[in-house]
Amino acid sequence: MIFVGFGFLMTFLKRYSFGGVGFNFLIAAFGLQWALLMQGWFHWLDADGKIRIGIENLINADFCVAGCLIAYGALLGKVSPVQLMVLTLFGITLFAVEEFIILSVIHARDAGGSMVIHTFGGYYGLSVSWMLYRPNLHQSSRLQGSVYHSDVFAMIGTLFLWMFWPSFNSAICDHGDGQHRAAINTYLCLASTVLTTVAISSLFQKHGKLDMVHIQNSTLAGGVAAGTAAEFMLMPYGCLIVGFCCGIISTLGYIFLTPFMEKHLKIQDTCGIHNLHAMPGVVGGIVGAITAASASVEVYGHEGLANTFDFEGKFKDMVPTTQGGHQAAGLCVALCFGIGGGIIVGAILRLPIWGDPADDNCFDDETYWEVPEEEESIPTILQYNNHVQNKDIAESNFTMESESRARS
Repeated sequence: MIFVGFGFLMTFLKRYSFGGVGFNFLIAAFGLQWALLMQGWFHWLDADGKIRIGIENLINADFCVAGCLIAYGALLGKVSPVQLMVLTLFGITLFAVEEFIILSVIHARDAGGSMVIHTFGGYYGLSVSWMLYRPNLHQSSRLQGSVYHSDVFAMIGTLFLWMFWPSFNSAICDHGDGQHRAAINTYLCLASTVLTTVAISSLFQKHGKLDMVHIQNSTLAGGVAAGTAAEFMLMPYGCLIVGFCCGIISTLGYIFLTPFMEKHLKIQDTCGIHNLHAMPGVVGGIVGAITAASASVEVYGHEGLANTFDFEGKFKDMVPTTQGGHQAAGLCVALCFGIGGGIIVGAILRLPIWGDPADDNCFDDETYWEVPEEEESIPTILQYNNHVQNKDIAESNFTMESESRARS
């Protein structure tokens, strides 16, 4: 999901596929290492001062990187590789702190990261984008779009993310019931979102046609919203309702909210992360708080309630209604860290020392990559083939005329 899903999802721009998948590769590999250290210092530090690394650490580091890749989506095509490294360095540091506060201090549950990953990453990227607003970005508008093959490549990323999202949300749940519920809940949310997205996209487009932007992005919103409540007893009908709501919110966000934010709020969101991650992440946090507050012994059982919400140690006397309040508090922390941290990091990235592209060179791979000139060779080959074909036809006609004269 991190390297293929997010990477190919960002290849929709007609001249920025190298930057989409290549810089995704770069910051994911860098962020993975920094996340192991940062999360290790907060969660996995032994008494002897050593960080113990296992499979769960690697998975959590991937989750940490996902927050920065989400933020990259808002800045796609408008920042330099150095700015992306700085964005990742500070982003993972902020992520590790807010994750520790939400999961350990507040004791909120967020197995799939609706709050910790998507809400934080979404508003972190939007805040940085607001700080790096480009009033003359219209000079690159000729490149701020897709072509047929770039949309097909982006759809590969969508399908990778869609297929593996149930395992993403269930990866660090309690083995057994928790993982079982998380996979089922996420799967049903995603399926519901696909149907809703197709319906809303067709309803609001001219002649009832589908917009590929909606299919690539909004179909994933249900997986985002299912994250916090993934291991709870959300029930199949609850999953379908959540997926239905997210399909509507996300698709309408692409149609109405993204242009409004760029025009009036000065937020230029290249990939539309506000519609795919930020808003569905907030919905997921709210759904998690409601589901936790309504939990009961009759539904979960005493052991199931304790295992699902980790009611042990100093939290052994906590009741579900209190847990619901803690879930809401966790959502507030994620919002504060995302918006506040993004403004601070954005102010740093505004310094004129990072080598960011000019307004008329955004969304173009040639700024930072060696791009092969394949477009010129294709017409040349076609022209040669046409020339040979026309020559053969001419020779054939000449032969037929000669034979006709001979017979005469």
